[in-house]
Amino acid sequence: MTTQNDAASALLDTSSQPTNLRIAGDWTLANYKALKAQTEALVGHYDGNTSVDLSQLGALDTAGASLLVELLGAQRLGQLAETATHLPAASRALLQTVYCSLQDFCVPEKQPEQSTGVQVLARIGSAVDTLWQDTKALLGFIGLILETLVRVLLHPKRWRMTSVVAHIEQTGLNAAPIVGLLTFLVGAVVAFLGATVLASFGATIFTVDLVAFSFLREFAVLLTAILMAGRTASAFTAQIGSMKANEEIDAIRTLGLDPVEMLVLPRVLALLIALPLLTFLAMLCGIVGGGVVCAVSLDISPAMFISLLQSDIGVQHFLVGLVKAPFFAFLIAAIGCLEGFKVSGSAESVGAHTTSSVVQSIFVVIVLDAAAALFFMEMGW
Repeated sequence: MTTQNDAASALLDTSSQPTNLRIAGDWTLANYKALKAQTEALVGHYDGNTSVDLSQLGALDTAGASLLVELLGAQRLGQLAETATHLPAASRALLQTVYCSLQDFCVPEKQPEQSTGVQVLARIGSAVDTLWQDTKALLGFIGLILETLVRVLLHPKRWRMTSVVAHIEQTGLNAAPIVGLLTFLVGAVVAFLGATVLASFGATIFTVDLVAFSFLREFAVLLTAILMAGRTASAFTAQIGSMKANEEIDAIRTLGLDPVEMLVLPRVLALLIALPLLTFLAMLCGIVGGGVVCAVSLDISPAMFISLLQSDIGVQHFLVGLVKAPFFAFLIAAIGCLEGFKVSGSAESVGAHTTSSVVQSIFVVIVLDAAAALFFMEMGW
């Protein structure tokens, strides 16, 4: 049987014994279509005893080599790559490369599909393990911050007051308008809803107590901490993460400086100062918002509102809310900085860890606030 093409051909000579397969012409991509038809036509008309003649083979590229693999098989092609010394070195090298790649290739085994229940349990286990690893990393980072803080406090010359003041402006002063506006509106909403419910019992006067208790103990510090988690923790992560991606932190270490001392401590100290001040502002704005609603809707004058505050609300409620602020501030700053140090080096990583820092900060703040509320309730404070 004979098939042939002017540019390239595969000729099977059945008149000789053993049968001889002659490969001639340029086996390149330009002749691929014609050669493909020829190789398909030759299937089944030769076997392993058929001799192969490559003496008339011209140019060869990867497309032609792939057709030779289909025609001869990978094992036979490897033998020819070693024995066909008359071929150009480039063609022999190409044949040898194709043979080696086929030898190294193996079809990946298909993993058995797991049941839905196993997949759900695997996801839960992975999430629990991630939570445990993140918790350990956060606790270790908190210890590192405290150790660095103690070491720096003993050396006043190493205090970075300029950086601390700059971060206080960014995290505290610049956030004051949004904190004040938000808590004012929430205070007005709480007073309005409280008055609507208490009016059914003829106890609208207790709207003053409701607003004062809720903002002094919970709402002011919680809303402020959540705002700081979304605004400040994300900023800390993005700033440190960008420095990590640009290898600036490696440069700091190369200079013999401590990144925790230079980058983390000023941010932690700034938030420790800013968050309690913002919490106090939130308490005032929330109570003022409730007072405005009481004056407009309930005919409770500002003088009566203040008098009820003085008679019914003890200072311990103010202290209960304010004492939680430094703990929230420390955790928010620590989580934001830690996620920044976890950035791997790409813009995608910066975005992912920024999102993670916000989620973790809000989660930790809410859990800690719930635990503190239960503790103060049991203590009767």
